Amino acid sequence: MSLNIWSRRWLLTTLGLLIIMVLSILALSIMLFQNRNSEQSNLSMNQVRLKINPILLALEQNHQLLGEQNIHEDIRAIASESGVLLTYVNLDGTVTLSSVPTSEGTQVNLRSALHYDLHHAAQAADGNESLDIAFPVMDGPVGSQIGNAIFSIPQAMVTVQQSMTFPVIWISALMLLSLILSLFLFWMKRKLNKQLLSPIHQLKLHAESILKGNYEEKIQYNRTDELGEVYAMFDLMRTEIKHMHELRIQQEQAQKELITNISHDIKTPITTIKAYIEAIEEGLCNDQETLMEYMGVMRTHTDKTARLVEDLLVHALQELGQISVEPREMYSGPVLDAMLKPIEHVILTRGLIYDGLKPNHIPNVLIAIDTTRIEQVISNLVANALKHTAPGDTIRIAIELESGHLKVTIADSGQGIRVQDMPFVFQRYFRGQVSHTDQRVQEGTGLGLSICQSIIEAHGGHISFTSKEGQGTTFRFYLPIC
Repeated sequence: MSLNIWSRRWLLTTLGLLIIMVLSILALSIMLFQNRNSEQSNLSMNQVRLKINPILLALEQNHQLLGEQNIHEDIRAIASESGVLLTYVNLDGTVTLSSVPTSEGTQVNLRSALHYDLHHAAQAADGNESLDIAFPVMDGPVGSQIGNAIFSIPQAMVTVQQSMTFPVIWISALMLLSLILSLFLFWMKRKLNKQLLSPIHQLKLHAESILKGNYEEKIQYNRTDELGEVYAMFDLMRTEIKHMHELRIQQEQAQKELITNISHDIKTPITTIKAYIEAIEEGLCNDQETLMEYMGVMRTHTDKTARLVEDLLVHALQELGQISVEPREMYSGPVLDAMLKPIEHVILTRGLIYDGLKPNHIPNVLIAIDTTRIEQVISNLVANALKHTAPGDTIRIAIELESGHLKVTIADSGQGIRVQDMPFVFQRYFRGQVSHTDQRVQEGTGLGLSICQSIIEAHGGHISFTSKEGQGTTFRFYLPIC
């Protein structure tokens, strides 16, 4: 059931209950009236107000001119025409104006003289034929009380015979109350529609718009109530969905580029391997030395293809959150020495200077590592250094202890990383900007450093880097010591 239908039913139900309540009160009032004790006083305050209203009005309008004798005479005349005796008393009890001029200037006891209702006035009358009823005199513009008007009214003027006045007044009052409550209910329904139902409907339309892929339209609600908080959170959700949608598009684009790049990167070594195999089949290798040279080239390209496939596999495991890391406790010296030996040969064959450690200089401490994954990290970092260096540059590898961790440093003196690229170094698919002088920056899949970070963090360590454009880059990763 929609809120609009619910609010309409609520209004009709409330009106029905209101009518039942009014009719019940009306019936009870009539019953009470019919059983009223005939000895109760039938004093009518409305009659009193009707009689003294002109006098009160004259006092309120001329209270600043009461010192003038003609004003006194005018007000006395009005009181005389109304058939009542007037005594106007200041707030301090001084009689300023009276139908009996001789009493002007005297003092009265306000506590005993002021009776603001007929019930107390009748009690104070104590058998007298007149009632002394007091009414406050107000200063209209200011709204403050300036005095009291005491009227002596014959009881015969305010006592009425038992009639249908009482039920008529009650019926009128109940009808007025019913009208007021009905108007209030309709006002509440309109307010409910404006401040709740309509905003919720707008929120629904906006949700449907987002469901259709429109993330740009911003929803606004200017109030700061609970619904305003819902609107704010909804718009925050819209912004987050928009951001995730943009990231998904970027990721899909990056994956397309990744497939294109990998296709190219795999095609090149496979084509080379195929060409060398054909050359061998055609008998172009006349001696053992040439054959071994061809085999070396094919092995190099095979290793390159294997690294690409391994990067793809780890990337897929990253996406699934299932990177396989199986650390085992072992001593760092012989393990890392075995990893670094083939790297030295690769660096030197590229025409670079290798600044590495001797086997006995590697700290021999107990660490828990997955040798395959750590070797992959070192291989990726060295490959990254090779990509950013030229013949004659230096690649340095250092291993040392620092703050309960084994720190491995791989540094190069190559071209460095641009400042604007640094925040994205460990981001998947990021491969840096194309250099006008060296296209090697764009080689690879853009997954290597991201994979390194995932593997090191899976070991409970962390990885960082420092770089300065034109002066080289240094990567450091830390492995906890057992």
